[in-house]
Amino acid sequence: MVAVAGDSGSADAASPVLGYAARPPRHDGSSRVDAFSYLSVLISLILGLAITQVLGGIRGLMQSRSRLVGYWPAVTWAILVVVISVQSWWSMYGLRHYEPWAFVGFAAVLSQTVVLYLLAALILPDFVGDAAVDLRQHYYGQRRWFFALLVVLILASIGKQLALQGTLPPPADLAFHAAFAALGLSGVLIGRPRYHELLAIAGTFLIGAYIALLFARLD
Repeated sequence: MVAVAGDSGSADAASPVLGYAARPPRHDGSSRVDAFSYLSVLISLILGLAITQVLGGIRGLMQSRSRLVGYWPAVTWAILVVVISVQSWWSMYGLRHYEPWAFVGFAAVLSQTVVLYLLAALILPDFVGDAAVDLRQHYYGQRRWFFALLVVLILASIGKQLALQGTLPPPADLAFHAAFAALGLSGVLIGRPRYHELLAIAGTFLIGAYIALLFARLD
């Protein structure tokens, strides 16, 4: 709130509020914040938290290595969650010219980043106390939730395209979405350790191909 003086002349001389003086609005457009810049702050924050969550888990692995029972598919998927988070942030640049923004469209974009954060929160355990940490046990304890969320992530990505553009993703992009969804669904339904080792390798190649073919350059 800004105190209103008794006449228009004294309003300009009013004391600053919250440490800054009131200034007349500018009409050249230079002080405007475009919608994408404004909305991307929250998106970037959640993606940053997802990356921080995984990196914190990797830090815990390094510090607890003397009491750690390792399992490489869990570490592989942790790294892939970071890569997916970075790729999502990278691809968001394509929305810079989108307008007009509506709440439904923004909620669709935001839902994708929220699911990514949940994936990041599940893939590695919390490191509390001095108890042994069994990555294999944690992985299979969270397996169904993790891969179910991977399927939800794909659906959220398709839903984002529908909400913003009213269309499905382009054919090549949609094919990768279908492959990711099949991979996630198989991870939910199949619990055999050897299969999940192959799944981690397949996920690595699939995500690498997806970025190399569709998101190698910032457009």
